[in-house]
Amino acid sequence: MQVLKGVGVSPGVGVGEVFVLDDQRRRIPRRTVQPAQCLAERARLEQALQLSLRELAALRQRTHIELGDDAAKIFAFHIGMLSDPSLTGPMHDAIDRDLVTAEYAVWAGLQTLADRFSQMGDPAFRTKVDDVHDLSMRVLKNLIGEHAGRLADMKHRAVVFARDLTPSQAAAFNKNNVLAFVTEAGGRTGHTGIFARALRIPAVVACPRATEAVSDGTPVIVDGDSGTVIISPDERTLARYRTLQDRRALFKISLSELARLEPVTADGHRVELQGNIEFPDEIPHVLESGGTGVGLYRTEFLYLASNSEPTEEDHYEACRRCVDLLGGRPLTIRTVDLGADKYTQQRAEDPEPNPMLGLRSIRYCLANTDMFRRQLRAILRASAHGPVRVMFPLVTSPEEFRRARFILNEVMEDLRDRRVRFDQNVPVGMMVEVPSAALLAEQFAQDADFFSIGTNDLVQYTLAVDRTNQAVAPMFNPAHPAVLELIRRTVAGAATRAIPVSCCGESAGDVEQAMLLIGLGLRTLSAAPASLPALKRLVRSVTVGQCEEVVRKVAALDSDAAVSSYLLSVTRKIIPEAFAGSSGDD
Repeated sequence: MQVLKGVGVSPGVGVGEVFVLDDQRRRIPRRTVQPAQCLAERARLEQALQLSLRELAALRQRTHIELGDDAAKIFAFHIGMLSDPSLTGPMHDAIDRDLVTAEYAVWAGLQTLADRFSQMGDPAFRTKVDDVHDLSMRVLKNLIGEHAGRLADMKHRAVVFARDLTPSQAAAFNKNNVLAFVTEAGGRTGHTGIFARALRIPAVVACPRATEAVSDGTPVIVDGDSGTVIISPDERTLARYRTLQDRRALFKISLSELARLEPVTADGHRVELQGNIEFPDEIPHVLESGGTGVGLYRTEFLYLASNSEPTEEDHYEACRRCVDLLGGRPLTIRTVDLGADKYTQQRAEDPEPNPMLGLRSIRYCLANTDMFRRQLRAILRASAHGPVRVMFPLVTSPEEFRRARFILNEVMEDLRDRRVRFDQNVPVGMMVEVPSAALLAEQFAQDADFFSIGTNDLVQYTLAVDRTNQAVAPMFNPAHPAVLELIRRTVAGAATRAIPVSCCGESAGDVEQAMLLIGLGLRTLSAAPASLPALKRLVRSVTVGQCEEVVRKVAALDSDAAVSSYLLSVTRKIIPEAFAGSSGDD
């Protein structure tokens, strides 16, 4: 048995046999033609380009219907590239100038563009490399013909392993035959994750040397929740995951009934359960899973999925779609959280040596006020159509919050002057993600309309632990006494002005941590849609008194291992389907 670790980008468990998609991108040899043949080669090229555009338009339409806007936008980008004379013109010129075949002109031109993208080093641009290769294969297929390949031959249900998946491949899969995806490349915002989430298929990406470790028919387990891939599992491990699948299947059957029930504890306290989303089309999943709204809409994908900065209309259309899909339920929009990523560092004249402690999140917005104002205008315009809340990320000082709110007020005044409708009383709140914000919660409560605790960064900055660093990841502990004390202070600070406080970090979606949060006084939890059913089952199975007792017990324990063991034992008794068959279940 071999265990590989990657990044889980679509939740769930897939158990089956491997199907390796060995997609070796072809190199076209350089062949020359006679001058008299150039006109015919140019005609061949133009015919292949037009046929490719027609295929892409049909694929975009089908993807829009089946998977939604976000997946379809990928093909809009493809259409834009193939329609751009600055890309296709040099291909025609190469035929006339170098007397080469149409297929070589296409291959060389797109390979040059792919190389240019790959040299930029930015994850957003590396994703575009796959777009270019996808286009290259499509046009070459229409020029010289190409058999459908092994993908079309997959007639049985299997777990697909690949170096990477192009958008066309991901969209073309028969979802009834794909149990899970595993790729060596990719990231949380890549194509594989987008399509896998839309199809609700488990997926793990960024899993090094995965295709080298398997062959067709190899038994495998893919855990999209933890990012774990288990190759040739032993009988005991296989039995555990089969049990997990069976229990999840039963859990799913009861989901529609559970979704209709109120999120109220056994002793009558309501705990709002909301969803964290990156794309508007995740909202139906939130509602199906029993969510009462969206507690965190991350807007960074609008930047990472395109080569150009999103316009005000791009922001507005995304926000308006969220409002419409929620049908009157609350929507909390976090302003862009950029600056600690390669997207912004690559564009900086002087990249920061430690961007996590640099010009990121609200600081980045305050340093790029034109960009900030565009997004704020769009959010406010969307607020005219349904309940919207504005939330600033990684606020560290009251002055910072006031500066951000001052800019928002200026944007409001501008919209009033232009007679543009918006919610005049839109709530404005902040993320509590650093110790300084928690320690000054009472002071912040004088200006903010609500708090939302982001435990991911709060734990990281409190314990000085990078959870993506395997050397120290075990030290990342949301139940650390210092973290719990900061959460307690945040809740107490909010209470002085009776403003609502929620948690939208990963701890909110973890049933083991959720009891702690409820015990500390939180009454709104926002998590990934897939986590909501288990959270609702937990909420309806416990009393607030039980949760408060869990907090007291944890405070008396003297090691992380003891805390983890205790939380697991308590929650396992209450909601066993959340644990049975998991990788840590013995």
